[in-house]
Amino acid sequence: MTESKPQPYHLCIVLLTGLGDVVHGLPLVNAIRDANPWVRITWIAEPMPAELLANHPSVERIVVYHRRDGLRGVRRLWSDLHALQPVDVTLNLNVYLKSVWPTALSRGRRRIGFDRSRSFEGVWLAANEHLPPRSWAHTADMFLEFASYMNVPPEEPEWRITFTPAERKEQSAFFRKPGEVPVATIVPASASPKKDWIPERWAQVADSLEKEFGFRVVLAGGPGTREQAIAREIVERSSASIEWAMGDSVRRLAWIVAGSGLLIAPDTGPVHIARATGVPVIGIYGHTNPWRVGPWRAYEDLWIDHYTPDAAPPDPSNRKPMWNRMETIEAGEVIEKIRIAVSRYDAARRIFRG
Repeated sequence: MTESKPQPYHLCIVLLTGLGDVVHGLPLVNAIRDANPWVRITWIAEPMPAELLANHPSVERIVVYHRRDGLRGVRRLWSDLHALQPVDVTLNLNVYLKSVWPTALSRGRRRIGFDRSRSFEGVWLAANEHLPPRSWAHTADMFLEFASYMNVPPEEPEWRITFTPAERKEQSAFFRKPGEVPVATIVPASASPKKDWIPERWAQVADSLEKEFGFRVVLAGGPGTREQAIAREIVERSSASIEWAMGDSVRRLAWIVAGSGLLIAPDTGPVHIARATGVPVIGIYGHTNPWRVGPWRAYEDLWIDHYTPDAAPPDPSNRKPMWNRMETIEAGEVIEKIRIAVSRYDAARRIFRG
């Protein structure tokens, strides 16, 4: 890829979902684009995470795969991909069956994927080149194996999540509303109820954020029925003046997270948006392994880790879910992490000024 004479080059990324994984893929595409500015990068993603990629400086085109539409979604994907310039290289960053159609229909002459030991449901068969076998690792580290394979490892990984002038204006208005007050955003729910925490304890944390630390407390997240119900219960149980920012816009959620002084959440995509935009994040983990899915190479002193057994060394290769551990996390543990975020990361002084 790093020839002395630039050649026309079209590279396709297959990374469909979830939101956090798409964030983890950004250092890879930035490394490729930085090393080869002439490369045209197309990214195939599902509708929700595709929104985050809008306006990204390293992604020329986003192809949305409507996987839930079944055969109709596959036909639409085929049509969209065949309208593009032929693909030279396809990188399949997914390991499940859903990525087979996008990988095959990309028509990449070189289709590079994970090795057989790290693929499921026969996905490795859709690739004609494979990464060398390795142990499972943090998702972001695994994606950067593709950068090494392409001889473009980044010296300093960057995400470059980009907001439009209109979004910046809306963001400024949102954070300017109550004056110069630090914002702590709580994302109370994840894509899976097994990863969620207890609303009553979230309410205790919200009370402490406002009364003890002086934060303006914002509740943010998606439009799902379960997410909304959890958020409503938190508001009902809390004495804090919580601001409701639950909604269906990934872009709005991203700029709320990026403008916050602190984020608190379980294993969910906004954790990685916070990491990518330099916002201190308290991650709450019991069901999933933070060494595999937590904030990448950052804020380890702010993690609540009830996944890793006491005295056991961190093991990012462990993918086994741990049941019934989220409820063992007490509100006081999270509040203590808030103190650390305030003292070590100046979270209470991180006031958005536009």
